Amino acid sequence: MRKILLLSLFVVLLFAGKIRYEHWKQGQTLLGFLDAHGINAKLYYNLDGEDKELASEIRAGVKFIADYNGTQLLQALIPINEELQIHIFRKNGGYALDLIPIHYQKIHDKFGLAIHSSPYNAIVHNTKNLRLAHEFVAAFKHTVDFTRLHKGDKIAAIYDQKVRLGDFFGMPTLYAAMVQRDKRRYFVFNFEERFYDEKGQELERFLLVRPIPGARITSRFTLKRWHPVLHRYRAHLGVDFGARRGTPIRASGNGRVVFCGRKGGYGNCIIIDHGQGYKTLYAHMSRFRHGMRRGKHVKQGQIIGYVGSTGLSTGPHLHFGLYKNNRAINPLRVVRIAKSRLSGKKLRKFKKIVAKYKKELIECAKRECKPIVIEKVEQSSCQLQGGENAKG
Repeated sequence: MRKILLLSLFVVLLFAGKIRYEHWKQGQTLLGFLDAHGINAKLYYNLDGEDKELASEIRAGVKFIADYNGTQLLQALIPINEELQIHIFRKNGGYALDLIPIHYQKIHDKFGLAIHSSPYNAIVHNTKNLRLAHEFVAAFKHTVDFTRLHKGDKIAAIYDQKVRLGDFFGMPTLYAAMVQRDKRRYFVFNFEERFYDEKGQELERFLLVRPIPGARITSRFTLKRWHPVLHRYRAHLGVDFGARRGTPIRASGNGRVVFCGRKGGYGNCIIIDHGQGYKTLYAHMSRFRHGMRRGKHVKQGQIIGYVGSTGLSTGPHLHFGLYKNNRAINPLRVVRIAKSRLSGKKLRKFKKIVAKYKKELIECAKRECKPIVIEKVEQSSCQLQGGENAKG
């Protein structure tokens, strides 16, 4: 079994301090975090609307670094998504805040495993990576009945995984996977963030429709973008649809309302759980449709609220977010009318991907190649960027 040694604390501190690994609490806000550490609330209120909206994206349970001198916070690194993090640090006797890229290691790996009980258990046992196991099982959800697999059947996958602070970070990117049952093989291939069989037929059956049919797009999705004028990183974890105040907003798919209320910079907001790890977010509503509440089941196309400009908004519009396993993804890659079958240039490009990975999967399963396993090496020091004694 291959192993990789990772420093969970990656370089030496530029100043003396006590490093803590902490987890963002359920219901915790950036404003509350600043207040708890005696930091002037102006640091938050001086942020522009887009950055305040991003602060609403910090997920409960996310692991972040805080550096203390006694009880005084010197600086903190708090991930917003898989690419950007909030950096709070001491500067000129006070505090400053910036958005900076997250530093992580990306591992490209593969595995070929024999099943003893289930594919999920085999992956977890050999990789210790729960999210990889979940992603693998989800990819075959509509093509393979895992209850019919037998001991000795094979599975294989080729994937990337980010590693941060000695732990798996974010969702893996599954490029290709295979299940071999008896002598029959089933394949899935990732093409433009969707899964297809080897003939180019889309496998996933999760369908979304636009929440405001015909509305123009005023801002598109991006995880990390360097702003050439502001000279800083920006992100927009959703798609904005411009529409008149009061325009009906419709549920993009069947599901259950898991949040209905005010949500920081998002203002009046509804979050719907559609199952299969998917959730949609609808923000800046003027009001909710009567009867909308947490726990209510809604159908695709059902009106759930109306366009407004509540929260941090410069005018009437809908901010529409899509999350898969709590990771923000581009809604426009999922919103569609029906499953697609590749053709033309896309099919030719896809066939090159199949040719690249199919033989490798078969060989990997045959040899039962082992994946990388992370071993943490705990260190007592770490570099946090910036700070009173550091540049920038």
